Amino acid sequence: MFELRPVHSARDRQLTLNPFQELDEMERRFFQDPFFRFFGQNDLAEFKTDIQDLGDSYLLEADLPGFAKEDIHLELNGDTLTISAQRHSQHEDSDKKQGYLHVERSYGQYARSFDITGVDPDGIKAKYEDGVLKLTMPKRQETPPQGRTLEIE
Repeated sequence: MFELRPVHSARDRQLTLNPFQELDEMERRFFQDPFFRFFGQNDLAEFKTDIQDLGDSYLLEADLPGFAKEDIHLELNGDTLTISAQRHSQHEDSDKKQGYLHVERSYGQYARSFDITGVDPDGIKAKYEDGVLKLTMPKRQETPPQGRTLEIE
């Protein structure tokens, strides 16, 4: 493995030139505004991460402020690690909406997937404090091919 890197959607992997890409990006940013969320936009939002190579391991730090520890889930599936989190809103029900004048805090489901090909999955350790999820992931130890001598018949 050359590096630990996020798995991106097919849209991010496009290799062809799209002259309307800026307009597409502007439209996507506009409709991701929390005001438009109730109109049925159902895309999963992403959270920001930093990945650091510490020599014998990787350190992944994910910003997840405002999440309860119980609402964060880590799933290993083959060589893919998925971090997902769900934030619940206190004003989702119309009965509970009383008293709110303005609501900007986002809620919903957030997820990111990472290729962990060079990581030892059994050694991954997770810690969540102060709104930051920290994953310490030891690198997989490669066993060098052993040499041997061959007999000539």
